[in-house]
Amino acid sequence: MTEVKVNSGICGFIHIVRGRKDGQKIIVDIDTPCEKIKKMSHLEVDMMDLLDIKDNLVMEKAREARCTATCLVPCAVMHVCCIESDFMSGTLAKEVGNIGMEFL
Repeated sequence: MTEVKVNSGICGFIHIVRGRKDGQKIIVDIDTPCEKIKKMSHLEVDMMDLLDIKDNLVMEKAREARCTATCLVPCAVMHVCCIESDFMSGTLAKEVGNIGMEFL
C-alpha cells in the first residue's frame, strides 16, 4: 500500500491518499474534508490509464467533481497509482520524502 499526505495550503485542506494494487487495477481511497474530492474518493484505476495525463480516469473524475485546475489531489492520486504499478520507485519516493512548490 502507498500512502500520501497532501497539504493543500491555499484551500486549507489536508488529504490522505491511499492506494493498493489489485490485479491490473489500483484501488484508491482518499480521506478528505473537501466536498469536491469526496466525490472522487474511491477509484479503481486501470494501470493502462496511467500512461496519458489527459485521457485517464483520475483526471476524468477530477473534472466530474469540478476540481480546480490547480488542485494537487489528482496529481497525488497519479503518483500513488504509479508507485503501486511500479512505474515509479516507491523506495526513491520515500527517500525524497516530499515534493513541493514554493511561491517566490
